[in-house]
Amino acid sequence: MTETQWMMNRAGLLNFWYYDEEIFQFSEGKLLLRGTNGSGKSVTMQSFLPVLLDGKKSPDRLDPFGSKARKMEDYLLGEKEVVNRDERTGYLFIEYKKRGTDQYITTGIGMQAKRNKGIKSWYFLLTDNRRIGKDFHLSQIHLGDRVPFSAKELENRIGDGGYVVHTQREYMDLVNKHVFGFQSVEAYEDLIKLLIQLRSPKLSKDFKPTVIYEILESALPPLTDDELRHLSDTIENMDQTQQQLEQLEREYDSSQKLTAQYHLYNQYILAERAKQWQVSQERHAKGEEKAQALEKEEADLRVEILRLEENQKQALQKRDLAESEKGRLQKHEVWKLEEDKARMKDEAVKWNKNLHDLQEKWDRKKEKLHADWKQRESDEAALSREERMVGELLGELEVDGEEAAFSQHTVNAADFQRRIRFYRLVERGRAA
Repeated sequence: MTETQWMMNRAGLLNFWYYDEEIFQFSEGKLLLRGTNGSGKSVTMQSFLPVLLDGKKSPDRLDPFGSKARKMEDYLLGEKEVVNRDERTGYLFIEYKKRGTDQYITTGIGMQAKRNKGIKSWYFLLTDNRRIGKDFHLSQIHLGDRVPFSAKELENRIGDGGYVVHTQREYMDLVNKHVFGFQSVEAYEDLIKLLIQLRSPKLSKDFKPTVIYEILESALPPLTDDELRHLSDTIENMDQTQQQLEQLEREYDSSQKLTAQYHLYNQYILAERAKQWQVSQERHAKGEEKAQALEKEEADLRVEILRLEENQKQALQKRDLAESEKGRLQKHEVWKLEEDKARMKDEAVKWNKNLHDLQEKWDRKKEKLHADWKQRESDEAALSREERMVGELLGELEVDGEEAAFSQHTVNAADFQRRIRFYRLVERGRAA
């Protein structure tokens, strides 16, 4: 029995045979009744099984020997010679429990019998987990007597928590649907027929394999050619499916080995790309440092050029002043003029030398500035190539990350770009 199947948990009688009210407790779906001959063991069990499985109450169902001597109304009213009772209402029920859970379902039959006038029956199922004798009852106390519910009273009390039907066929369909789950009622009927055959007294008198075989053969319906053909096709399909399954298992093992090798290969490629990315990052950082140094040197040279230009301007002003002074001195006496001339000549030579030195220094600075500009352009081109290479490597790493299901790549790449922009801003701020 699987965890999803129902098993018999309790069985009960109310106003039936010589019982006023009795409940039998099963253990894991099993019940053992002990007693002397004639104590009512067979009557008790035949009242439950198979009556409560399909609702049929014909006399041959109540006697394992197939006799029709005793009717259900006799079980309900009791023997006329023993009990002076002509009318009685009673109930039979079986409670099922789903193994491993606290789910319950109860099926039962209510009967009202009048002696020599037949029997009226109704059938019920409790599907909302209520349990008879605990939170649901089949009778009520009236003037000190236990009075079973009529069909209408029972229907009102069950409400939406179950079903009350009035035909044996409806009851059988409900039991099959909610408890046994056979695909068709015919298959369910075959099961009940088999149970009736197996309880035959022949098994206790002549316990032979041939007798059991004959009983089972008579109980089970014959198989048609279509059913046998379907069985044959099913067995053949099972063989093909088994072969396909074995082939798929071999292919699965091969694919697992191939996948493992590809995984190692992808890990190696990813490690190589990561190493290249790290090297490129270091080269990019060095290029940034060199570019920043060149920018600083360029700024220093610009300051030096401005200072030299200012010195040159001052030297020209001094030369113009000396020339003016020379013209003025030429109007004085000759000796003084000669003296002034010699002095001014020396100063002119001095200033010319200073001017020449400044011009040479200016030329050297200009040449150095030109060389620095060329170096800067070369470094900027190299930096641009490095940035382009970094972009390409990031693109390749993104593709490799997607193939290797490395979800951290996007976060790492974004962090890398953000750090580059931060370093550039910091260095430009230092240069300014």
